[in-house]
Amino acid sequence: MKLTFVSIAGLGCLCLWLFGANHVLPVAAAPVPAVKTPKGSERTVVLWPNGAPGALGKGEADVPKLYVYPATGAGVRSAVIVMPGGGYRNLSMEKEGGDEARWLNEHGVTAFVLEYRLGPRYGFPSPMLDAARAIRYVRSHAMEMGIAKDKIGLWGFSAGGHLAAYLATTNDDGNTNSPDPIERVSSRPDFAILSYARLSLDPTIPRKTSLEGLIGAHPTQAMLDTVSVERRVTKDTPPCFLFATTGDETVNAMNSTAFYNALNRAGVPAELHIFERGSHGAGMAQGLTRAPELAIYPTLVANWMQIHGWMAPEDLKSPVLLKGK
Repeated sequence: MKLTFVSIAGLGCLCLWLFGANHVLPVAAAPVPAVKTPKGSERTVVLWPNGAPGALGKGEADVPKLYVYPATGAGVRSAVIVMPGGGYRNLSMEKEGGDEARWLNEHGVTAFVLEYRLGPRYGFPSPMLDAARAIRYVRSHAMEMGIAKDKIGLWGFSAGGHLAAYLATTNDDGNTNSPDPIERVSSRPDFAILSYARLSLDPTIPRKTSLEGLIGAHPTQAMLDTVSVERRVTKDTPPCFLFATTGDETVNAMNSTAFYNALNRAGVPAELHIFERGSHGAGMAQGLTRAPELAIYPTLVANWMQIHGWMAPEDLKSPVLLKGK
């Protein structure tokens, strides 16, 4: 769903008016979750050097960041922003961040890991604003980093997959009149990889939680509809790759099938893989004794990226990845 600059830039105010303060205002007294830095990044970028919109302070939890993993070698590269999961309350920065960024580097793709703001201290739409800013940052700095502006994707896990899908379906072209050059470019990703992602709050899909870290314990129906991202798919949604397991008891695989069906109806290129076995939070799914068949999953991602031109075939070194993880 394409939004105008006004609707994205004023998202916080719009949400206050539509849904009520209880669902969108951050909680000043909320505990600050500890977030570990992912291993191996070259540098860290503060997305808003002068303070993020709606920031409650200047501590680590108030400062959204990008951890940068540049790919080596000549030529212009694609890029992927990895969005860790954690129920919008924590971030799995290594298992669903650093591991993937290093794997992408090994296959010729520049990677970033996003540290976005978390609940209950920050609710909707703060994580969405952070993610949109991350896409704009990468696109606005693409030339200096050797990245193709039209080959910038997202890879999200669980709640991070929800965040990636939200940005894939809700974005804008930027504000050409903004004094901030980062805000002048589009927040639309060119593709999205969604791993065991929460994508629907349809009551017919079994669920244990309702994204409380993002929308609180008592959201309105309007808010539930807003964050149920399969409702937001249009023909402008970028191509998506979806991975899930029937054995996931935390996020039902019907989240992925519902989103895939919406993509298919809209005519959006999509690929869906649902394995029978496998629990939630598999990460890159290497060395799993109870579901060793999931080890093929990164190869499926690589194949999909290759057919679309987001990963060069010669960069694929081996079909078995991250041995021993």
